Amino acid sequence: MTQEDTIALALSLSMLLATGLIFGALARHFHLPLVLGELIGGVVLGPTLIRRFIPLPFAKLYPTTGTVAIGRDAFIQLGLLFFLFTAGQQMNLPALRRLGRSVLWTSGLGIAIPFGLGFLMVVAAPERWAAHIELPTSGAALFIGTALSISALPVIARVLFDLGLARRELGALVLSSATLDDLVGWSLFAAILGSFTPLAASRFPPWASILPILGFAALVLTLGRFIVRQVRARIPAQRVGARIGVATLLWLLAAAAAEWMGVHAIVGAFLVGLALTHDDDEPDASTEPVHQFALGIFAPIYFVSLGLKTDFASNFDLGLVALILVIACLGKIIGATLGARLGGIAWRPSWAVGFGMNARGAMEIILASVALEQHLIDERLFVALVVMALVTSLLSGPVMARLLAGHPQLERTSPQVEATRPS
Repeated sequence: MTQEDTIALALSLSMLLATGLIFGALARHFHLPLVLGELIGGVVLGPTLIRRFIPLPFAKLYPTTGTVAIGRDAFIQLGLLFFLFTAGQQMNLPALRRLGRSVLWTSGLGIAIPFGLGFLMVVAAPERWAAHIELPTSGAALFIGTALSISALPVIARVLFDLGLARRELGALVLSSATLDDLVGWSLFAAILGSFTPLAASRFPPWASILPILGFAALVLTLGRFIVRQVRARIPAQRVGARIGVATLLWLLAAAAAEWMGVHAIVGAFLVGLALTHDDDEPDASTEPVHQFALGIFAPIYFVSLGLKTDFASNFDLGLVALILVIACLGKIIGATLGARLGGIAWRPSWAVGFGMNARGAMEIILASVALEQHLIDERLFVALVVMALVTSLLSGPVMARLLAGHPQLERTSPQVEATRPS
C-alpha cells in the first residue's frame, strides 16, 4: 500500500466514523435509535445525496476497486463480525430457560406466523418477487419468511432499558423470546446461504446444508462453551486484555470455519459470542470494554457504510416498502401477542410484548446487507427491508410505553407463569 493509499484509507474510515458519531448523536438527541441516525448519515454521505452532487471527492475517497477499496471493505467486514460477536454476548440464556412455557409460545408464534405469511406471499405470486430475489421460488420464499420473522435483540434491549423494564419479568420475557427468535432466524438464514450461494454449492448439496450448520452450532454451544469456561476460569478477571484476546481468537476461528462451510462468517462470530454468555443474569465485566468498543467504533462505521451501497431515492419502491412493512408488522405483532396470551399473559401486556418483539433494527439491516452482498436480493428489496427495520424500531418504544402506562408489572392469568417467576 502506497503512502497515498494509506492516507485515502485513513480519511475514508475517519469520514465514516465521524458521520456515524454526528448523526448518531443527533438521533439520540431526538430520542431515536442510534442505528437510524447512522444509516441516515450513510444515506447523506452516499450516492443518494453527496455523491450525486459532488462525485469527484467521493470517488477519490471511496473507490470501488484497488487497494483502498480492499482495505476499507476488510475493515468494515471485521467490524461486522465484531458487532455480531458482541450481539451474541448480550443474549439472556438464563431468562430463556427460566420463563420456559411463556417464552416458547411467544417466540414460537412470533416466528411461525410472520414466517408463514412471508413464505405464502412469495409462493402465491412468485413472478412478483422474481425481479427482486436471485433465488428459485423455494429459496425466495424461505428468505422472505426468515427476513420477516427475526427480531432485533440489541434494539429491543435498548427499548426495555429506556422503559425501565429490562430487569422485570416482562422485559425478561421479551428479551428471552427475542433471543430464541434470533437464534432460529439466523439458523434459517445460514441454511439459505448454505444452500444457494456458489461457495456452498461446491461444498454441500442443498438438501444437506442444514446438517453442518446444526452440527457446527451444537459443537460451539456445547464443547465450545465448556472449553470457554475452562479457559475463562484460568484467566483472572483483572486481566481484561487477555480475556479479550482469547475471545477474539475464538470468534475469528469460528468465523473462518463458518465461511469454509459455505455459510457467512457472521454465524460463527455470533455463536462464539453466545457461548461466552454467563449462566447468571450478571454480565461479565470484562466483556463491557469489548461491547463499548464495538458500539462506539465498528457499529457506526458499518451502518454508515450501508448508505454507500445503494441510492435509496432511486431504489425506493413505495408498493414494495408498504407490502413488506404491513406483512412484517401484522405477522410479528399478532404472532407474538397471541403467543404471550397463550403463555398466560393478560391481553394488555401481551400486546406490549407483541410490539416489543416487532422491532427489527440492526439485525434486520445486517441480514439485508449480507443478502445484498451475496447477490441474493436487489437494491429495491434491500431498501424495503431497511425501511421496515427502521420503522418497526421507531414504533416499538412509544407503543409499549403507552400500552404499559399504569401497568409496569407483568400481569399473570395462569399459574404456570407464576411458577416460572424467578426467586
